[in-house]
Amino acid sequence: MVGSVQFDFNRLTRVVLASALTLLWSDGAVALDRKLVHPLAQERELWVDHQIRRGPGEALPRHYPAVAKSELGVEEAVDARSLNNLAMVYHDQGRYAEAEPLYQRSLKILEETLGSDHPAVAATLSNLAALYQDQGRYAEAERLCQRSVAILEKAFGPEHLQLAAGLHNLALVYEHQGRNSEAELLYRRTLTILERVLEPEHFGIASILNNLARVYFREGRDAEAEPLYRRSLAILEKTVGADHPAVAESLKNLADLYRNEGRAEEAETLYRRSEAIRAAVGGALKTCDECQ
Repeated sequence: MVGSVQFDFNRLTRVVLASALTLLWSDGAVALDRKLVHPLAQERELWVDHQIRRGPGEALPRHYPAVAKSELGVEEAVDARSLNNLAMVYHDQGRYAEAEPLYQRSLKILEETLGSDHPAVAATLSNLAALYQDQGRYAEAERLCQRSVAILEKAFGPEHLQLAAGLHNLALVYEHQGRNSEAELLYRRTLTILERVLEPEHFGIASILNNLARVYFREGRDAEAEPLYRRSLAILEKTVGADHPAVAESLKNLADLYRNEGRAEEAETLYRRSEAIRAAVGGALKTCDECQ
């Protein structure tokens, strides 16, 4: 991420929907805790906590050598959850080369202990796919997302919140690849699920409305995009407040549409309001074009 405060609608959407996938870890945690018993378990947790808190390049403290050796050399004794959590921290910090092997090791442990079709495996596949997507490795991300969706649909059925999270992630990959028709179908399916299981003014619904509208806008379907952008904006203003960066991004998206339609005065009003929010939070906004 560039700038002190850069808002990424897609990343925040992933975080919101990932709360559903996080529950899958709770289901798998008991089995993991029973199968992955190690005498250095407490020290390992302290090591992971230290890794999360330390800065890039900071040396590992001397009193952790045994734990570090265990982490690097005894894969079957490593807590898959801790690996996944640490990988997520590295991922958020942009330390992709460090995050990838941790996700991969976590995934291997889960597959060996819980089975390749366990929902916790789907959650880790989704996390690794998000990493590949952020690196522009869309073919690899697509493969993992498709596998994650297949596991989730088999485990929970076609209308579950966990499945919606997987569908959203796959839709993002298709959108990045310019496969708008495929992305549209998945966004619409995700929206249908969310509207069935969430409150009508939930942030998750607003973000999917925004993504679907973005696909329509890119295809020149402004008449279909506008009501979705407007509905998304209304939900965001009510749920996160009128001065939230998400509202600024939503305002800019709608302004882009108005400008494209020659509605310059309306567009300028929204651009100014978006810019005022941006200035207040002290950072740049991630634009629609940057999501290409």
